[in-house]
Amino acid sequence: MLTKPRIALLIGILCISIFPVIVRMNLTSGLISAFYRMAIATVIILPFALYKEKLKLENIKMLLPMMVCGILFASDIAVWNISIQNSSATQATLLTNLSPIWVGVFSLLFLSFRPRKSFWLGTLIALIGMTVFVGVDTILNLQLDFAFFLGVLSGVLYALYILVSKSVLEKLEVITFITYSMIFSTIFLLIINVAFGEQFFGFSNKAWISLFVQGIVCQLIAWLLISYSTQKMRATRVSLSLLSQAIFATILAAIFVNEKITSVQMIGSVIILAGIATTFYEKNATVKL
Repeated sequence: MLTKPRIALLIGILCISIFPVIVRMNLTSGLISAFYRMAIATVIILPFALYKEKLKLENIKMLLPMMVCGILFASDIAVWNISIQNSSATQATLLTNLSPIWVGVFSLLFLSFRPRKSFWLGTLIALIGMTVFVGVDTILNLQLDFAFFLGVLSGVLYALYILVSKSVLEKLEVITFITYSMIFSTIFLLIINVAFGEQFFGFSNKAWISLFVQGIVCQLIAWLLISYSTQKMRATRVSLSLLSQAIFATILAAIFVNEKITSVQMIGSVIILAGIATTFYEKNATVKL
C-alpha cells in the first residue's frame, strides 16, 4: 500500500540517485562538492525556517544530537565522495550500501530494538542482488586499500545517521531538524575544506550547475522527503529501501552519461527490489509503516 511516507521515500531516493552520476563527472573535488551541497541547501532553507519560526527549541539540549547528526551526515558525504573518486564507483556503491546491516546490528546492540526476521531476510536477498548487480568479479577483486576503508566507513556513518536522526525526529519537526542539521554540516565541512587547503572558487559553469543540482535536488528536496519518511517509518526499513538508489543511479547514468545497462544488472535490480519488498511484508492484516 502506497502511503505518504512511502511515496516521499521513493521520490527522495530518486533525487539522491542523481548524486553518483554527478560525482563521477569529477567536476570538483570530493570535499568541495560535499561543502557546497550542504551550503547551498542551507542558504535556501534557512530564510524559510526563520520566517516560519521553525528554529525555536523548547529544549536547548536538542542542539547536541542535531549537531551529531550534522557531523555524521557531512562526514558520510565527504568520505563517500573521496571513496568514489579514488576507486571504482561500483566498489564505493557496494561498500556504502552495507549500511542496512550496520543499522540492524547497531539497533540490536545499542537501542534494544530487535529487527524483524523480514528485515534480515530482506537484507540477505538485497545483498545477493547487489552482488549480482555489481558483479562477482568486483567482489573478488576488492582491494583492502584506503578507498576500501573509506567505502566501509561511509556505510557505518550512513547507518549511524539514520539511527540518530530517527530518534531526534521523534521529538522535532522535519524542517527544524533538517535546518539545524545542515547548518552544523556546513560549518563542519567548511572547517574541513579550509584545513585541507581546498579552493572554493574558480570552477567552470558546468561545475557550478552540478553543485546547485546537488544542493537543491540531492540534498534539500531529497532529505526533506527522506527525513519525513524516517520520522514515520522504521529506520531498518528506510535504510534497506535506500539500496534502490544504486538501481536508479544506473538508469540515470545510462540516460545522462551513456553508460550501458547490462542484463546482469537488470537481474540484480529485480533481486534487490525483491529484498526491499520482503521487509514490507506483514503477517497480520494490519498494515504498518
